[in-house]
Amino acid sequence: MTNKEKILVTGGAGFIGSNFIRYLLKNDPKVNLINYDALTYAGNLENISDLLNNKRHIFIKGDIRDKLALETLFKENNISGVINFAAESHVDRSLENPEDFISTNIIGTINLLQNAKKYGINRFLQISTDEVYGSLTEDAPPFTENSPIQPNSPYSASKAAADHFVRAYNHSYGLNTIITRCSNNYGPYQFPEKMIPLCINNAFNNKKIPVYGDGMQIRDWLYVEDHCEAIWLAFKEGKTGEIYNIGGNCQIRNIELVKIILRECGKDESLISFVKDRPGHDKRYAMDFSKIKNELGWSPKYNFDEAIKKTIKWYSEHKNWLNNLVSGAYMEYYEKMYKNR
Repeated sequence: MTNKEKILVTGGAGFIGSNFIRYLLKNDPKVNLINYDALTYAGNLENISDLLNNKRHIFIKGDIRDKLALETLFKENNISGVINFAAESHVDRSLENPEDFISTNIIGTINLLQNAKKYGINRFLQISTDEVYGSLTEDAPPFTENSPIQPNSPYSASKAAADHFVRAYNHSYGLNTIITRCSNNYGPYQFPEKMIPLCINNAFNNKKIPVYGDGMQIRDWLYVEDHCEAIWLAFKEGKTGEIYNIGGNCQIRNIELVKIILRECGKDESLISFVKDRPGHDKRYAMDFSKIKNELGWSPKYNFDEAIKKTIKWYSEHKNWLNNLVSGAYMEYYEKMYKNR
């Protein structure tokens, strides 16, 4: 690598992280990237296989829970900024094994903050989620950055705790931090435990699509490329210590989303299978992103109709990638879980 600005991206072999790295290599030639990922089930080298020979991108296998490895990483590299995507991120898994979420999402984030403080990192951006705000009623206004933190799952509680530590390091130590909180992402390279790729894959294979409860839950959907653009803008131009909500301006009920995907895949609704609802299932998420729009000039460029077609086309063209993931222990885990419900 040259002496360009060097950014550490943790979790860069995962869904949003790999899309962000791809976005940054394409859109900002002044930046070099260190991609640090533990390659757990959702982190996949295939997500970045086309980037491994890029001279501006170095991949290092490592775990943010490993204090010694992180110390070495910061000590041996002149890192100017950190963007932390690394996280356990699935609600169902957090209900089964909350300890993993505590160790990665809280302890791992603290390890990063400690090194960022010690080695004088210029900026630390924490990728968070709308789920830290809890759930909205149908007629409530969208979440703002001032909405109370009311997490309802072990996953969202662990992310909320991490956010509080990021804020504390800004206040107590003067570390230059930003927190971004996004709505539900979708797009290429998303691990197929998540709703949209799960629906697409099952539709491709004429398998039942599980829908929790009555399917009337509402989510705000954000195309991943729009999210990546917002993250980089916040990293470059956001005010230190601030939080920025990033939303897709696209609220859809889960059951309607499934029907849309089935239509786009040329399948009928007989594939829908209602299953017992997950414990504490949040009813609605919606994000007010007027702050990042007004202060930094960002708003989503993709509309849902365009982006969901683009997403389905990508998965159709990458069926080998998809099949490699769903052929392992993941599918056994999920089939058992849905059966139990």
